[in-house]
Amino acid sequence: MPKPEFEFFKPDKIPWQPVEGSVTGGAGGKGISQKILAQDPQTGDATRLLRFDPGTETEETITHDFWEEVWLIEGDLTDLAKKETYTAGMYACRPPGMVHGPYRSKQGCVTFEVRYYKK
Repeated sequence: MPKPEFEFFKPDKIPWQPVEGSVTGGAGGKGISQKILAQDPQTGDATRLLRFDPGTETEETITHDFWEEVWLIEGDLTDLAKKETYTAGMYACRPPGMVHGPYRSKQGCVTFEVRYYKK
């Protein structure tokens, strides 16, 4: 079943859920939560909001086997390996196998993510 069809709606009623390591590619842990906006359970394609609480820091480098596009909606996110800080309005497109992280967020942040497997 592909992602479901939705017309515009406010995702306020979708609960924030703690993120497990396998969902983020190894960066799960305390202080990270998500709202799954749409998902195809057969392919793994997903659209979500990801939230880091202020002061959250991950320990692992992340790689995954899917494409990931990320828009930083609010807050800050620092890639500790690259020693670069990203801020609201910035965008990333990560092909499968791209190494990123670990991360720290001083203020906390919310990202909008689209994940998909190339057919």
